[in-house]
Amino acid sequence: MVKYIDDTGAKTSKLAGCGPLLQRSKASDAPLRQQVFQHVRASGRAARADITRALDISAGSATTLTADLIAAGILREVEEQAREQARGRPPVALEVVPDAAFVIGIKLSSKRHSAVLADFAGNVVTTATAKSSGKRRSAAQLLDEIAALIELVLKNGGKRAADIDAVGIGVPGIVDHASGLINWCSLLQDTNQDITVGFAKRFNMPLFLDNDTNMLTLAELWYGDGRDMTDFAVVTIENGVGMGLVVNNQLYRGTHGVGLELGHTKVQLDGALCRCGQRGCLEAYLGDYALTREAATALGPDVVEGKDPEALLAVLFQHAKAGNSAAETIFNRAGRYLAVGLSNVAQLFDPPFIILSGDRMQYDYFYADEVFAEMQKLTLSDVRQPCKIVVHEWDDLVWARGATAPALAALTNTMAGGLEMPGA
Repeated sequence: MVKYIDDTGAKTSKLAGCGPLLQRSKASDAPLRQQVFQHVRASGRAARADITRALDISAGSATTLTADLIAAGILREVEEQAREQARGRPPVALEVVPDAAFVIGIKLSSKRHSAVLADFAGNVVTTATAKSSGKRRSAAQLLDEIAALIELVLKNGGKRAADIDAVGIGVPGIVDHASGLINWCSLLQDTNQDITVGFAKRFNMPLFLDNDTNMLTLAELWYGDGRDMTDFAVVTIENGVGMGLVVNNQLYRGTHGVGLELGHTKVQLDGALCRCGQRGCLEAYLGDYALTREAATALGPDVVEGKDPEALLAVLFQHAKAGNSAAETIFNRAGRYLAVGLSNVAQLFDPPFIILSGDRMQYDYFYADEVFAEMQKLTLSDVRQPCKIVVHEWDDLVWARGATAPALAALTNTMAGGLEMPGA
């Protein structure tokens, strides 16, 4: 077992560019023109000779395709810094034209909503956050909150709605990716809600809706530690427990787009009640509400009274670190259940790399050596290499940045690949 705790505060990959660093051995179905664009964007900058080698195409093809992309206004030539003592004209490279398009990515949650405005090169232009109502609401009310957040991030970035080419939104719930229907969401009063029609009436821009953990997984694939990996898993612990999986550089969703609900896998028959209505779910032992549920017993009603869940969790953690054995027991038990969940991920999917993320990773009980030792014991490890564990304390803005990825991918299809925008 290899454990790496990212406590540097770094929020993005140290590699230049953005997007998956596709491997040529994994043949792409995208048009060659689009592959050229993707290579340049992923590299940050690339010379034509680099494109020729990376994509195994002729110099003539590279010249023709890059000329086409320059004429389309989405790539431009830039002079690279000449090497010392070199003679002649500095070498010329290509880079994405950032202002060719703009997108917005949004993460919705029960505590706050977050938004990122990004350019076509994936650079963050500006951000915005807004308080969430904190209670279940109608789809129309949620749209009001989304609209207010979009207006705020546009104002912060000095942009108009007409400047935005697409929007991605991550929601805490189960989303039918093909139809955009929200089957269930912790923010909504009702199930099977469609906000795409209401969104289209307010904004003249395509909407890409998905589960928020999928959006965070895309953040890792496009901007984080997963950029140069073909396969990895992400497990998040916040108000609930989520999971994302990348296979061959592609986000895996399952047949109906509702797979990988790790938080609702069963770890105890007839166990604790989950907010989904069933019993024994992993989330019912790890989520925020699972930890606060037992806080009154550990701390006493006088300490618990009047505190919101966020404040109560902070107090519970402080007491645990100060040696309150009852409070410590709550976190230790949650850590053991996390070990069960992680062992199931390793056993089922055999990823070389699991990223642990979310607000609750601020609690060191969840990445203690004992947790990963228990995970190792529960996993058939004799026939596989140890799984690397990375801990990221990502904030909500990184989740929102991940929501820009499907919007940028769709624009890449249309602007570089010549395909029609979904929903257009």
